[in-house]
Amino acid sequence: MSELLISKNERVLTLTLNRPQARNALNNVLLEQIAQALEAAQQDETIGAVVITGNARIFAAGADLKEMASRDMPATLNDPRPQLWARIERFNKPLLAAVNGYALGAGCELAMLSDIVLAGDNARFGLPEITLGIMPGAGGTQRLIRSVGKALAYKMILTGEAITAQQAQQAGLVADVHPCALTLEYAQNLAARIAQHAPLALQAAKTALRQAHELSLTQGLQQERQLFTLLAATEDRQEGINAFLEKRPAAFKGR
Repeated sequence: MSELLISKNERVLTLTLNRPQARNALNNVLLEQIAQALEAAQQDETIGAVVITGNARIFAAGADLKEMASRDMPATLNDPRPQLWARIERFNKPLLAAVNGYALGAGCELAMLSDIVLAGDNARFGLPEITLGIMPGAGGTQRLIRSVGKALAYKMILTGEAITAQQAQQAGLVADVHPCALTLEYAQNLAARIAQHAPLALQAAKTALRQAHELSLTQGLQQERQLFTLLAATEDRQEGINAFLEKRPAAFKGR
């Protein structure tokens, strides 16, 4: 049985985590499959956006503790996981997470690595690593504090306690909350709307948004203007303007 199910509907690719016997724990094999699927999607001009999801009860319950327990410090230093996470992060098209049930530890980190998180009303987000004598190691401390702010990030990470979908939305971690039976459908519909737009403009906008966390305001504004200017050389920019003036749908080609 494949640990990652892949399906495509028009311009939206859906990746479904499929390790129910392990509560969708993210072992190295599954992370490798996710990275490979995203790298293939990045090269596929027919794919405009990707949705990653789990099942009705669990998005992903964390890293695979059995796999982790077998590694001492030298093995941890040589663990391929940081490279796997980096490959996932390099995906330059819109990436949405449709989260039902528990997104804990590495599962929460995978959701935070996505560009937009949509949650079912039964979703729970948490980083419980501290209860195991460890701490988040795949971006949890850095991304959570940037998403929800100092007070809630410290509380979640130092207590290991999870928050509800509604709390996550209020804190800015989640964009929308839906009935859990409809979460994936809403995410796929949103991805389809996004995928209609010009691919190069989407990639440029995603680059600018992500770098906003890394750059000063002055540097970010400079980067934004540079990307805006580069888009002026694209065919899609002219097509978008012409379509608006001519009151017709744009036919973007990614050029």
